[in-house]
Amino acid sequence: MPEALARFIATFGLIGRLPLAPGTWGSAAAIPLAWLLHMAGGFPLLAAATAALFLLGWRATAIIIAGSGDKDPSEVVVDEVVGQWIALFPLSAGLWHAGVDPVIFPWPGWVGGFVMFRLFDIWKPWPVGWADRRGTALGVMLDDVLAGIWAAILVGIAGAIAHGMI
Repeated sequence: MPEALARFIATFGLIGRLPLAPGTWGSAAAIPLAWLLHMAGGFPLLAAATAALFLLGWRATAIIIAGSGDKDPSEVVVDEVVGQWIALFPLSAGLWHAGVDPVIFPWPGWVGGFVMFRLFDIWKPWPVGWADRRGTALGVMLDDVLAGIWAAILVGIAGAIAHGMI
């Protein structure tokens, strides 16, 4: 993969180059794209896109950090996009399973997914912090995957409570 393409992927279309909190910008940019993926193909498309972006992001991040003294450059936000999409899995899966019109944007759940993901990405509870300390391209991607899983668990619980299942 050419370095210019790797940089474009790793910065998620250069969003990672925005000033002040590039990770938050990357997470915020992930939400409308997740919604578009959900509208186009439901949860299966969002899950497949997440897996594909994880693999592309891992490779792109490896190229960006190779030979660099910075093992987790702040401009690399593809990991935040992947983690944010994972945090939204319970919403997309639930809406898809229930056959809800994909045009409907249940904003409380999407906003909650954003807030929960950012919380876990910043706080870095175990094993998020463990992955973050690896200092490898896999660690860069994996810490946000794990933060996304933590967020998805809370989003799922909140959804179950909100819909009277708990």
